[in-house]
This record gives sequence, structure tokens and C-alpha cells, in this order.
Amino acid sequence: MKLLTFRKNDALTLGVQTEFGVLDVVQAVKQLAPAFTVPATVHEAINGGATATDALLNLVNLVLEREDRASLLLSEETMIYGPCVTHPNKIICVGLNYRKHAEETNAPIPQYPILFNKFNNTLTGHGHDIALPRVTKEVDYECELVIVIGKQAKYISKEQALEHVYGYCCVNDLSARDLQMRTQQWLLGKSCDDFSPLGPYLVTADEVGNPNDLQISTTVNGKVRQNSNTADMIFHCDEIVSYISQHMTLYPGDIILTGTPEGVVLGDPVDKRVYLKDGDVVTISIEKLGSLTNRMVNE
Repeated sequence: MKLLTFRKNDALTLGVQTEFGVLDVVQAVKQLAPAFTVPATVHEAINGGATATDALLNLVNLVLEREDRASLLLSEETMIYGPCVTHPNKIICVGLNYRKHAEETNAPIPQYPILFNKFNNTLTGHGHDIALPRVTKEVDYECELVIVIGKQAKYISKEQALEHVYGYCCVNDLSARDLQMRTQQWLLGKSCDDFSPLGPYLVTADEVGNPNDLQISTTVNGKVRQNSNTADMIFHCDEIVSYISQHMTLYPGDIILTGTPEGVVLGDPVDKRVYLKDGDVVTISIEKLGSLTNRMVNE
């Protein structure tokens, strides 16, 4: 199942992508099934686990069986997307997690996952313009697979790890390289406003299958800049979730950005680096998860 959020009446509401359009979950319940217990937000869906998923699937089937279903289905072209996970308690990021990316930046292969964090101010949705901060001239793109936690996890084994995952989505882990490298801590260059566009869909784990074998790419103005597979990860998804759970409790709705493959601007020779500029359109695509597009604009 593909979940998303979209803006309606100045609030973000839950949608489900179908072959006929996006189901407005709240409106469908109001019109057709007021007695149904159905999640009204993406976090209610995540926290509700299998019970909530079944309720959503039942609602989708109920709507699609109706001849007047069009009134409850929206065109994606007319929607204003929100981040597909709206209020994660934690945004945990893994640095230098693709072998070829580590090599292109002349960094040693990590012995343990390199962890840092972002904040909720970085979240935005598919289709939104992203303002390039005045304080940097070196904004870089990074396509990444995101793990969305579905069950509380503490001290879990690698073998148990993926049982605690609700689903996956795309993110552009935008990075201001001059700010990132100003000190030994990366946080400043990673946490500018809207530096984590997320979506367009949160795809449940059952639809994704093996997250460690997905094509992943970035285009800038239609030109391919990154083109890889999650199989090149140094630490795979099960290892990452297990490792983090040894050190902190993971809760439903927490998100983990799993690192970027080779092809970032930082990996080019210094005299050939062309960072993102006003008007650039960046698209992140991951197999089974869809494509996330944002335009860069001057602040």
C-alpha cells in the first residue's frame, strides 16, 4: 500500500494511492463508513500496525467497488503534497554508507555506521520549491532510501530487524557542503529548512520486499547524476536498524536515512564542482517507491 499526505483546509490529511487516483481517507470515512475505525493520519496508520492497514485496505476496496467512486478520488496533479511521514520523533542519518560514495570522497570505509541527525524543520513534500539558504553556496543533492520504523525496537537482532519496519520512502538528503565541513560535526550543513523532502509515498514493507536490492538514482534538470543500487550499501537495512536499537529505543514513526550512493557534487574534482542553483529541478527515484521532485529557488 502507498500512503501519502496532502494539504486540505490548511491541514495535512491522509491519502492512499490507487490505480484510479488518491483516496481521501477522511472524506471517504465521513461519507461512506462513519462507523469504521480507520486511521485519519499517517502516524495513526503507522502506530496501528496490521489492524490499521487492514482497515485502510477495506476502505479502499469499499470505495473502488462503487460506481460513484470518482467523488472520493483525487488527481495527484492537483494535490499539494506533505512529507509522507509528518512528525517523526527521530530523524537518524547514516553517513558514508555506500562503498563507491566513500571511495569518490576519499573517505575510509567505516567500521561502524556513522550516525548523525536532522530535525523536523527539514521536512517538506514532493513538488515543493526549496529555498537555497543565503549562508551557503554549496548545496548538494543526495538520493537516499528511508526506513520508517513500525514497531518499538530495543536490542533487536539483525534477524529481527526488518520485522520492526513499517515501510520505506525516498528522501533528498540535501547538504550544504561548506557548512557541513566547517567543523567536525555535520549537523549544520544538514539541517537547513526543507533539507529533507520526503515522499511522495510511504510504501509498506510488504510491497517493497528486499530493501537491499533497489535501483536508486538522481537527476538534475533531467541529467542523471547518481545511478546505483542499495546493494552497494556498506551496512544494509537490517544491520542499521539492529545497530541503532542497541544504543537507543526506536519508536513507530522514527525515520532512518540510509546514506547516498556515488555521484554527488562533492565527489567531483574541486574545479569541476557545480552545486545546485536557482531553478535546478532535482528528482530522486527509487525502485518501487516512486519519484520525488523539487525545484531549488533563491531565498
